[in-house]
Amino acid sequence: MDATPKEKFLTVKDYFAVQEPKNRKVLEIVRKTISKVTPGAEEVISYQMPAFKFKKIVVWYAVHKNHYALYPYSKTIEVFKDKLQPYKLSKGTIQFPLDEPVPVDLIQELVEYRVSELMGKPKTKNLKNSKTDSR
Repeated sequence: MDATPKEKFLTVKDYFAVQEPKNRKVLEIVRKTISKVTPGAEEVISYQMPAFKFKKIVVWYAVHKNHYALYPYSKTIEVFKDKLQPYKLSKGTIQFPLDEPVPVDLIQELVEYRVSELMGKPKTKNLKNSKTDSR
């Protein structure tokens, strides 16, 4: 990320503005993908990262030096752990390499799950194993 650790972002636009163009392109794809499955969600900065909020935070996302990450809460990662095997994971983080296509379908599924969870109707069936990417 181009921003110094002391930089404070007030808006998602501020966050995007300091990113390198190639990283901004990846962030825009992630943002658009999340936006499609979170109609009516508010875009906010939380923990100095862009996030989508619907009742609570649905998901955070951010770009780093060698990867970008999605922060969809640990339960989502646990539910999708088989599909997330190609990626570096921690309890609440999925790291995607910057030099690979954005896994749009996978991100969409993760966010759909989070939305359904927030609505009190978690979907755990029909977790298809697709690999459609975009960049």
